[in-house]
Amino acid sequence: MRSRLTVLVLFLSFALYGMDQTDEKLVNQSYEKYTSAILADNPEEAVKYVDSRTIAYYKNIADLVKNGDSATVSALPLIDKITVLTIRAKGTKAEIMPLDGKGLLIYAIKKGMVSKSSMKNNTLGEVTIEADAAKAALVVKGNATPYFIDFHKEQGTWKVDITSLFAIATPVLKQMQEGSGQSENDFVTSMLGMAVGKKVGPEIWQKMNR
Repeated sequence: MRSRLTVLVLFLSFALYGMDQTDEKLVNQSYEKYTSAILADNPEEAVKYVDSRTIAYYKNIADLVKNGDSATVSALPLIDKITVLTIRAKGTKAEIMPLDGKGLLIYAIKKGMVSKSSMKNNTLGEVTIEADAAKAALVVKGNATPYFIDFHKEQGTWKVDITSLFAIATPVLKQMQEGSGQSENDFVTSMLGMAVGKKVGPEIWQKMNR
């Protein structure tokens, strides 16, 4: 009996190890397909590899772009504020109003709001898997970083949680804002002016659906 239990434990251990190895490979493949689609200017393909959390996030952003008044947008976290106002600055009412979460993400990628230059240098390091969630270390130009990208398995497919990348961008942006000596809102307005190549007026803070 003891020998049978030992064999069973060993079998299960190898089986679980094999599953982890397969999932690790699939996580890497999903990320590679996502980045390849971005670099190939194919946002419709790229969104196939983002998770439902990402789509839900952009659905909320779409609502804020259309209906968020100045007080609402001003109170948003820095990364959300920049996202909302950048879309308003780059898009027209006719373009934005019909878009849902998925459509807005495709639009944002088309408008260059996802940095292709940085993605060329990024790869994944160690992947940790727990049930239907995975966390992959971010490697930049072959160097390990303290940052991670989250993935979730949805309907049997590993997908990228783009919102997990905000933890990387937010402290950098906050440091830039504090170094500028400007208030957060003035800093965002200045950034937008540089991004779109023209002065951004106070109307950018008003809801698009008006």
